[in-house]
Amino acid sequence: MDYRDVITIEPGKRSGKPCIRGLRITVTDVLEYLAAGMTEAEILSDFPELEERDIRACLEFAADRERSLRVASA
Repeated sequence: MDYRDVITIEPGKRSGKPCIRGLRITVTDVLEYLAAGMTEAEILSDFPELEERDIRACLEFAADRERSLRVASA
């Protein structure tokens, strides 16, 4: 799966933040839920419009963004 098939960016939606399939749920929302200790099952239960692949796409998006960061030299 390619996260670019799931993650969308629309300037007028959620201030242009990356969202899931055009919904108003952002990648950051999902990552924060996971970081707070929610399980995937809990997230999917709270947000029935989400699918398991959406959560995986958020993680893949975050990993790709992390890989593209440049390390500043001291």
